[in-house]
Amino acid sequence: MPSPTLRYDLPIAGMTCASCAGRVERALGKVPGVSVASVNLALERAHVEADGVALDDLIGAVQKAGYEVPSQRLELAIDGMTCASCVGRVERALLKQPGVRSASVNLATERAHLELLGSVEPAALIKAVEAAGYHARPIEEGAPSVDAAARQLRRERWALILALALAAPLVLPMLAQPFGLHLMLPAWLQFLLATPVQFILGARFYVAAFKAVRAGAGNMDLLVALGTSAGYGLSLYQWWTAHPGHTPHLYFEASAVVIALVLLGKYLESRAKRQTSAAIRALEALRPERAVRLVEGREEDVGIAELRLDDVLRVLPGERFPVDGEVLEGESHADEALISGESLPVPKRPGDRVTGGAINGEGRLLIRTTALGGESVLARIIRLVEDAQAAKAPIQKLVDRVSQVFVPAVLVIAVATLAGWLLAGAGIETALINAVAVLVIACPCALGLATPTAIMAGTGVAARHGILIKDAEALELAHAISDVAFDKTGTLTSGAPRIVHLHACDGDEAALLLQAGALQRGSEHPLARAMLALADERGLVLADVQASQTLAGRGIAGRLDGRELALGNRRLLDESGLQPGALAERAQAWEAEGRTLSWLIERAPQPRVLGLFAFGDSLKDGAAQAIAALNARGIRSHLITGDNRGSARVVAEALQIADVHAEVLPADKSAVVAALRQGGARVAMVGDGINDAPALAAADVGIAMGGGTDVAMHAAGITLMRGDPRLVPAALDISRRTYAKIRQNLFWAFVYNLIGIPLAAFGLLNPVVAGAAMALSSVSVVSNALLLRYWKPDAS
Repeated sequence: MPSPTLRYDLPIAGMTCASCAGRVERALGKVPGVSVASVNLALERAHVEADGVALDDLIGAVQKAGYEVPSQRLELAIDGMTCASCVGRVERALLKQPGVRSASVNLATERAHLELLGSVEPAALIKAVEAAGYHARPIEEGAPSVDAAARQLRRERWALILALALAAPLVLPMLAQPFGLHLMLPAWLQFLLATPVQFILGARFYVAAFKAVRAGAGNMDLLVALGTSAGYGLSLYQWWTAHPGHTPHLYFEASAVVIALVLLGKYLESRAKRQTSAAIRALEALRPERAVRLVEGREEDVGIAELRLDDVLRVLPGERFPVDGEVLEGESHADEALISGESLPVPKRPGDRVTGGAINGEGRLLIRTTALGGESVLARIIRLVEDAQAAKAPIQKLVDRVSQVFVPAVLVIAVATLAGWLLAGAGIETALINAVAVLVIACPCALGLATPTAIMAGTGVAARHGILIKDAEALELAHAISDVAFDKTGTLTSGAPRIVHLHACDGDEAALLLQAGALQRGSEHPLARAMLALADERGLVLADVQASQTLAGRGIAGRLDGRELALGNRRLLDESGLQPGALAERAQAWEAEGRTLSWLIERAPQPRVLGLFAFGDSLKDGAAQAIAALNARGIRSHLITGDNRGSARVVAEALQIADVHAEVLPADKSAVVAALRQGGARVAMVGDGINDAPALAAADVGIAMGGGTDVAMHAAGITLMRGDPRLVPAALDISRRTYAKIRQNLFWAFVYNLIGIPLAAFGLLNPVVAGAAMALSSVSVVSNALLLRYWKPDAS
């Protein structure tokens, strides 16, 4: 049968003239199977008609011609999915629609994430989902609120309570039999109790099963509906054909209890799934709804949606910052624990940036709005966590393949069980009950929930501790990292110079620092700030300097207490005709460490060298603990830096890093990482996410170090909200634990079915026990994933 002709309407970016349009047309026309390729330069679109051509082949042809096919994203809420088979059916229905490049459906969040090319109408996608037997709606248009979700959970709870209340009288006589009590209910009473459970409370299974069959597929609901209907129908047959005065063996309790237990499992599963998304809800709750804006000296209360860039807002102590901004007036501290994981309040003063959602401390602040809506740090964090939770880990591909054949295989096994018992001479009653047990014990739910629930719980708890995992692939790869390559400046070191050595020729370091600090007062040079910071740390009060002047390329000079002083580099020393003298050996040793030297000299009345300062980049707090933690886990650390070998060696020795690559250009860092990978290592690269971008991309997993609100969230697979090196081993640890949960869940989901289905087929499980085991399997998988919520980084 020939494949149908598909029509694509592709947006094309980068065309500037008619020759561009012609080049794109020729490129598309060369793709085998393309019958029509027409490009409209004015609309920047290409109309393509093709037989059996994948969309990626067309995109590849456009890119090869030197142009791009821009895409857009859409998120749909999907209702009615119950198992992994449902997920696969929705994905296949969406991928058949022209313009859909990718579709990823998450059973735990009940959402579909799509990448679209061209003008694809959401209505067409919704229609495709409904044709597959489910309901869909765009997230932006009325996604269920927290209250709506809570109401739905309450409805499920009341349905469950009613089902258990009706099923309990049916199952109690069976439980009493081992104790010699025979309390069998009359057949008519069993019928009255079981029928509402079967056809009213269990109607959801029939509706979903019918939709699945109509779409030519099967799901968990079909198994439940077939199994319980067989038990219910057998009971009716036994009752109606029983001899007068003879009590027939009925199975109303089996069908009713199975439905009640499945409803119990779905209710517990829904509760647990809500807990896996607690991280997203906690972040969304940080968004204030209103703000106080200053307009011509007046305060006005406005909604967040009314704010504009550069608006001036007032934030009182204890209030949340409504938006990202810059402090204009006031001093305070900000509690950013729920955003960056920083446990200590962060000081804020004029010029500092604040993050929307953080809590203002003790001071009244005026801030200028710098980011709104989707561009705010909080919005980007939420979006990143949502994307990670929606993504599929590579291991999920195995589950997807299994789920496509799972329900048909179970139906075949059930029919084989029925036929086998009949051929073995068993009665229709025994054969049918064993076939029903096979249908009921099978649980594709556990397979569908195993991966997404673990990913949701793992990425959620990581986000609470300042670790943003961009996608499931990074999560899966990170658990097997064998080598971690660190950039130096800004990653393991603070990136800001400080005084690491000083020496006074007369032995009076305080006087030396007072004189040098006085020369540097008012200067914004990084070395001057380091000098002033040390003077402030030691409680020194600096005097005023007269006739201060900057010596271009050499340093600074001025008059203090009648003496002419100067502070600068070796060139200043040479031009003054002075020799290092006794400081020569010390200066040489500090220069070998990669330090920057500043000489303090007296020019008049007596030219002489007063002392020497050595500036260097200080190690970050936690850098040593981070490397030690990696070493303890058998992970080898590497230092890759563009700095000189002396400074690189000092840092490496202080942190006990054996493998050092110094004087490496930013463009060459990726080559070092690639060489490590070619040697068989699984490499994570840690950098600032900007100038280290090529190396981050070259690594198996890129880890970007964040700094306050300026976070390079899209530069790597994992972003650390704080510039704390200890988050690197923590990120690898939560990845390892999350991947372990995925494997545990998949193991138990597979083993459960591999053991349970044969036991049921051989008559070793009755339908009631099978129903209880089915409910337990899904709940146990989700509960196991929820254990990740209690993870905390090592406090090393």
